[in-house]
Amino acid sequence: MNTTHRKRRKPMAEINVVPYIDVMLVLLVIFMVTAPLQQQGVEIDLPVTQGNPIEQKEKSNLIISIKKQGQYYLSENGAKAIAISEDELTSKVIALYQKKPKIQVYIRGDKSVNYGHVVSVMARLKQSGIARIGLMTNPDE
Repeated sequence: MNTTHRKRRKPMAEINVVPYIDVMLVLLVIFMVTAPLQQQGVEIDLPVTQGNPIEQKEKSNLIISIKKQGQYYLSENGAKAIAISEDELTSKVIALYQKKPKIQVYIRGDKSVNYGHVVSVMARLKQSGIARIGLMTNPDE
């Protein structure tokens, strides 16, 4: 008989999680780097005001963005903003508001935009029955 006979190892029943942890850390770093790039919207220089931010009661919202050249953009629930004419904007917002009456409507106007553009949109929406319209600004630091 062979005295140098080795014992047989039993198969290990545990999963080696070290490679999975490495993969998760790499994914975490990738998501942390790309998350700020995922914010979609229209580049607008909002006016700065003193005031407390309002709490959103509803998750669903419509954001109407007005660039300083007078272009209009519409975004629903943080989705990518689409360019739209003022006439299409009003009809689209009214249609969405009729589907979801609790939806919150906000206007983001560039601080250099002609005040008439903002007032015109607000007046059209008010005449259409949308009672609550918010104006977005950047908080004063």
